[in-house]
Amino acid sequence: MAQWTILLFSLYGVVHGQELQLPTVQECCKDGRDRALGGQDCTILPLISSAHICRIAQEQCCAAAARDQLCDNGIKMAREQGACERPFFQGDPWETKISKTCCDCCMFGLMTASQGSGCELQGLLLGRRCTHTAKTCCGKNTTEEIKPDDLKKETEMPEANVTAKPPEGLDTCKDSTCSQLCVGNGTCACHDGYELQKDGVNCGDVNECLTNRHNCVGGQVCINTEGSFRCQRETSCGTGYELKDDNSCYDIDECVLGTHNCAPDFICTNTVGSFRCHPREKCAGGFIQDAAGSCIDINECVAHTSPCLPGQTCINTMGSYTCRRNTVTCGRGYHLTHDGARCEDVDECRAGNVCGDHGCINLVGTYRCECRSGFLFNSITKLCEDINECRHYPGRLCAHKCENTEGSYQCTCTIGFKLSHDGRNCEDVNECEANPCSQECSNVYGSYQCYCRRGYQLSDMDGITCEDIDECALPTGGHVCSYRCSNAPGSFYCTCPPTGYTLAPNGRTCQDIDECATGSHTCSVSESCFNIQGGFRCLSFTCPPNFRQASWGRCERVTCEFTRDPASCFLLPLRISFYNISFPTNTPIPANVFRMGPSNSVPGDKMLLNIVSGDEDGYFVVQQQAHGGEISLHRALTQPRDFFLTVEMRLIRYGKAHLYMAKIAVFVTHELSIQPTRTFPY
Repeated sequence: MAQWTILLFSLYGVVHGQELQLPTVQECCKDGRDRALGGQDCTILPLISSAHICRIAQEQCCAAAARDQLCDNGIKMAREQGACERPFFQGDPWETKISKTCCDCCMFGLMTASQGSGCELQGLLLGRRCTHTAKTCCGKNTTEEIKPDDLKKETEMPEANVTAKPPEGLDTCKDSTCSQLCVGNGTCACHDGYELQKDGVNCGDVNECLTNRHNCVGGQVCINTEGSFRCQRETSCGTGYELKDDNSCYDIDECVLGTHNCAPDFICTNTVGSFRCHPREKCAGGFIQDAAGSCIDINECVAHTSPCLPGQTCINTMGSYTCRRNTVTCGRGYHLTHDGARCEDVDECRAGNVCGDHGCINLVGTYRCECRSGFLFNSITKLCEDINECRHYPGRLCAHKCENTEGSYQCTCTIGFKLSHDGRNCEDVNECEANPCSQECSNVYGSYQCYCRRGYQLSDMDGITCEDIDECALPTGGHVCSYRCSNAPGSFYCTCPPTGYTLAPNGRTCQDIDECATGSHTCSVSESCFNIQGGFRCLSFTCPPNFRQASWGRCERVTCEFTRDPASCFLLPLRISFYNISFPTNTPIPANVFRMGPSNSVPGDKMLLNIVSGDEDGYFVVQQQAHGGEISLHRALTQPRDFFLTVEMRLIRYGKAHLYMAKIAVFVTHELSIQPTRTFPY
């Protein structure tokens, strides 16, 4: 009969759903469960109907299916792995929590079965979901017949899907896949609070709050739980009470729970909604016990009405009180009259020196000081305080610096200035009047500057003393004098070698003395004087045999036909020339010293220049050229030295050889920084 009723109700809903084109609640629920099994988020489901009840059914059935699936994952983990650690499960924290709870409950059932204990789990308040999971994993599912008392409960609790008990002796549930109960013939059933799903195997939670199968009264809110529901008060019980599962408020016994704050010397006594602390000993007279059990003083002046006689004032004391006769109390600036009946003003100006050396004016109940110039009266401290004029008028009183004084101020000046006659402005001080500098002084605004005469420089140490400049030690000192520089205070002087030179009019350059021109040489009459840098040389000039003097410094060969040995005569040079050359030591090399060649050249001429004697140390080298040759210095000479070179030039012209000779006297003199004068004879 129950099956037919359900069928008619379903047909009725389908017919009406076709008329209104709206899905039924069951269809909404099925859509939610299907989407949960498909892995969709139950909080963002697409609505299949605009009806509010359809949306609730869709979301709640989706959430229930998701929880069942998470619970099945936990049961599978317990059966396969035998461990229920959180890292084994995937998902958000609330998802892993459901899976771990079902895993723990299944492990509890498995361990109960392994110990041989019964799977009824009587007396354990594990909750419906945990109890059902533990029993399922324990492997001993139980079924019960529907009793009349159970039918009565169905009016208060959700209907349980339970079928009839199978015939005894026939175990048709041995290999059953039912998620909760098996009632025979392979038929599955569910515990109270669950309903069998369309697959005939799994059980889904019944939302009693949504289907209005709860028994919550007014003032209570229905909260769905797994396999059941609970009614909760909308308002709390208040302090001192706790809400029980039956929605009743029960008093909290703070004394038993130890949540009271009674002192060790007090005894806690529970009261309805609170507690009291009672001392082990009673309080003394004048004291009373407070809520915490402490003895506190009784203010008799407040607790009693007029404890003192008229004209008296009650003053509370610790544990008692006293009565004092009323007196007139005068405020500040007043005092009692002689009869004590009233208050009169105190003349502070006569009572004491309250204003010091300032003026004093008495006022009713107070006084005021007439401060001198530079002071200001402070109405709080009743004193004359100094005015800091420098702070009140910055930059307006003094030209430079302002220093505050008692009742006034004083102007001062910075270094290099002095205070003018008006006491405010500053005048420049002429420091040069005190002769602070060793030589010359120049006054500047606010200071002075020392400077030195020519040949002196200002000391870097004090900036006052003038120190002599050693011109000879300066980087350019080597170019001041041509020979030797001698420093003098504030100046310098140049000197020359003791012989052969004289100081030029400019006082720096050394000029060579031409002893040959001045006649100060020591050459004989038969000798010729040749001036060199810093000295002279006496040279004798005679032509060798078979030569005659053609001019000064030149000898020509005589006519060989008139000589005794013409053959030997023709071997002699055609001409012998004498040359004198002078240059200083340390002359940069290579340096051209002498050039020799024909006075006129003819095409086809061939010349060969050669040093015959005088250069045994190899200081000179011959360089052949097209129309002559050059003798160059290619080794440095650092000391004075004389060379007497004999040079031959062989000229081949028109197939005939001509020999010429030159006698060259080379004098190397001391080097000076000036360029020496070179003298060459004709």
